[in-house]
Amino acid sequence: MKVIVGLGNPGEKYSKTRHNVGFMVLDALADGGKFGFQKKFNCLILQSGDVILVKPQTFMNASGEAVSKLVDFYKVDLNDLWVIHDDLDLSLGETKIQKGVGPKLHNGIYSIEESLNSKEFWRVRVGVDNRDNNRTLGEQYVLEEFKEDEIGKINDVIKKIIDDKRFFPHI
Repeated sequence: MKVIVGLGNPGEKYSKTRHNVGFMVLDALADGGKFGFQKKFNCLILQSGDVILVKPQTFMNASGEAVSKLVDFYKVDLNDLWVIHDDLDLSLGETKIQKGVGPKLHNGIYSIEESLNSKEFWRVRVGVDNRDNNRTLGEQYVLEEFKEDEIGKINDVIKKIIDDKRFFPHI
């Protein structure tokens, strides 16, 4: 069983923010995300065969609560847990896939690590930093919506992620 978690914050207010890029990738994987997601364990879940797409409905900083319940219920090997999240350590349009390491500071990832008592899961890090000389605090910046001139770039990277089988070789 492979579990792919997209991190974000629930609600329309946050749907187009940088912090919700994980939800955006899952919606693209689910062909728009308009159908099929079911509520379970305080998450929206879409299961297809042995792959489960998960959008926790906790806020970002409490993502670990929902993820650990799913991992326990489905007895998921952490090698099969993939978490997609925004990353201010990477520039807008960059991606990295890594196991056991991630950004310097990301409270959603930290919550998952704490709840699982492990760092040994996959992370798909999606760069969202486009501040240039504007040094808006990260906590504020990730809650801002993508600017019009950034939307094309983020859509391109989302397409790259879902089309590249190195990111999700079993889908």
